[in-house]
Amino acid sequence: MLAQGGPRPAPGTLNRLFFDAMASYDRPDAMSVRVGPGQWQAISHRETERRVRHLALGLAELGFRPGDRIALISENRPEWALADWACLTARLADVPIYPSLPAEQVVHPINDSGATAVFVSGETHGAKIEAIRAQCPTLRQVITFGGELCKGADLTLADVEARGAAVDSPSRAAQWKADALSTQPGDLATLIYTSGTTGLPKGVMLSHDNIYSNVQATIQRIPFQVGREVSISVLPLCHIFERMGDYSYWAIGAAIHYVESFDLMPIALQEVRPTFAMSVPRLYEKMYARAFENALASGAFAKRIFFWARAVSGRWADEKLAGRTPRGLLAMKYALAQKLVFSKLHARTGGRVRFFMSGGAPLSPEINKFFFAAGLTILEGYGLTETSPVIGVNTPDEFRIGTIGRPVPGVDVRIASDGEILTRGPHVMQGYWNRADATAEAIDAEGWFHTGDIGVLEDGFLRITDRKKDIIVTAGGKNIAPQPIENGFKTNKYVSQAVMIGDKRKYPVVLIVPEFAALERWAALHNILWSERAQLLQMPTIQQKMEKEIAEECEKMKLANFETPRKVALLEHDFTVERGEMTPTLKVKRRVIDKTYAAVIEKLYEPGSA
Repeated sequence: MLAQGGPRPAPGTLNRLFFDAMASYDRPDAMSVRVGPGQWQAISHRETERRVRHLALGLAELGFRPGDRIALISENRPEWALADWACLTARLADVPIYPSLPAEQVVHPINDSGATAVFVSGETHGAKIEAIRAQCPTLRQVITFGGELCKGADLTLADVEARGAAVDSPSRAAQWKADALSTQPGDLATLIYTSGTTGLPKGVMLSHDNIYSNVQATIQRIPFQVGREVSISVLPLCHIFERMGDYSYWAIGAAIHYVESFDLMPIALQEVRPTFAMSVPRLYEKMYARAFENALASGAFAKRIFFWARAVSGRWADEKLAGRTPRGLLAMKYALAQKLVFSKLHARTGGRVRFFMSGGAPLSPEINKFFFAAGLTILEGYGLTETSPVIGVNTPDEFRIGTIGRPVPGVDVRIASDGEILTRGPHVMQGYWNRADATAEAIDAEGWFHTGDIGVLEDGFLRITDRKKDIIVTAGGKNIAPQPIENGFKTNKYVSQAVMIGDKRKYPVVLIVPEFAALERWAALHNILWSERAQLLQMPTIQQKMEKEIAEECEKMKLANFETPRKVALLEHDFTVERGEMTPTLKVKRRVIDKTYAAVIEKLYEPGSA
């Protein structure tokens, strides 16, 4: 079974994209960063080009030469983009490292890549480098984005810019541009170390054209308003999803607003009022849960109005998704539902969002339909670091909930005999750095990259059913795909996170982190007293309540008996990146969860427990 996205974009480079953007747009707010409540400091296209040139010339003055690798550890901010463009135009390959990683996990990507310098955002990450610098023999310079030297840093970004400014001239600027544009499509642009769930991370080698072709394919599919989009950049820029998105924003002349963390996203939506934003499903899950929580916390009349509006909009969505135009009484009711209920949800997103985009992990179809019905379309896509990243994406004209859309231009997708998704095209990485064995295992002799995901093609639309290595095989030989089931559980207002366990076990169980705001409100209404969350979760009434909620979700999903969790364990804390339980793109590391909560899991399988 094969699906093809159409003609591939002409080969190109990110440096060509950069200079084309600088020539095409002259926005005063090319990129901005929040400096206070309602205050955003902007950098124009002209200032961006000047600073990138000075940084690139400054790096050359420091002795860095084409082909060198430079690491980058920072939260999202304009300096990240400036350093990235400077490296690219100086024909250096940058090595972005997740800022959430502890110092000991930073050693491997620096040493494996042979990075000769590292950019850090400030003192926190400077201290990390200082703690491990003796273990990193190739490092020559540590450059901080801060205005003053911090612990562990040798230079500030301003120092490097000053070196470049000192040698800048019309002839030197012309030579810089000519050298940058001499970059070939196949030249290495970046090394991105996969977070992985086991073993040391591997360096994914992405060329200029790997990413450039993906940018061009994406902007062919998504109906961006050139020169008019206002965007928010909140996913880690060290991840290829946000990074490719940012390059796309530069290509279409969007205003990019950098947000350091997800905690600031609700504020940023209100202040920036974006027209387009990208995120992982966790953001939409939280927005969905908040909408229901607000409705349940309202009075009886407001609650009835909310659920009436939800039912009406659901029928409206069914008509739209079937390709029909809702008319008559349904159209009138939907207009009223928008005014009474969903206008508030639109207001919380700033009121101007044309599309959201979701990637990094599967999005629950129920949540996607809820937003679509509310008039907020989420375009779900799919890809991996090794595919630069987009393989397929839904579009407003080709939109099918529960799928990740059709392949983008230049991308071929095939389903192997065992159900694995294979892809081939200009988006597929050059290979893993210093890992010919792993490269040969991932890319076969015909150029097909083996994604490790299981899926099916339906009229050219790709539906992901699970990760190949996440499939649970019970002791009885039954195969269970956990992700769709977990996503179903997370639509419940009392569930924040869910992880299915059961590989090589006699039956599946589920670990649940409750949505504590909703659960605590329910407990208070039922006169249940507690002082700590751990105490609350130990109460038989609470356990029974959560088991009942999970059982109801299982019935809604019509799970087979062997797929239905026999036991539910309640956990006090969310899974986090910091504790190593999730990847930086918020995918659960199942093996870590299995190990961390081994005692809890074993108790669920004790004799007589089911």
